[in-house]
Amino acid sequence: MRRLNQGKFDVKTFTVKLDTDKTAQLLIEAVAAYPMGLVAHINGQANCAKRGIQVPADQILEIFRPDLAVRVWAAEKSAGIDIPLRIHLYQKDGKTVVTYRTAREVFAPYVNPELERIADELDGIFDQLLAILEPHCAQEAA
Repeated sequence: MRRLNQGKFDVKTFTVKLDTDKTAQLLIEAVAAYPMGLVAHINGQANCAKRGIQVPADQILEIFRPDLAVRVWAAEKSAGIDIPLRIHLYQKDGKTVVTYRTAREVFAPYVNPELERIADELDGIFDQLLAILEPHCAQEAA
């Protein structure tokens, strides 16, 4: 069994002034336009509501592309467990919080130079996808 490095995660987090559904929709449109692939849209709030459970907004967008998956598998088959990459959207204090664990962080435990190159490419793509939200970012208190 291979032991992976442990440590604090490199996660990009920011708050937007839009509701969670609108934020998700903007990101889904950006993913389609890039083009990347929306592998799954998990709406935790809607799924809980189907069971009569009320929770604040909580959604996950799983994003990837088949050609990138093939490259990840070729570099390190076991890294397949870590794709697709995810963007987490949730409601906190009446605002929408967006988080993304960077590809470099996701692939770091494998200590594989090819995965590092793929991660750099992916982080650039995700930076561009997330940039669609910049006009909607809430000002953080100093």
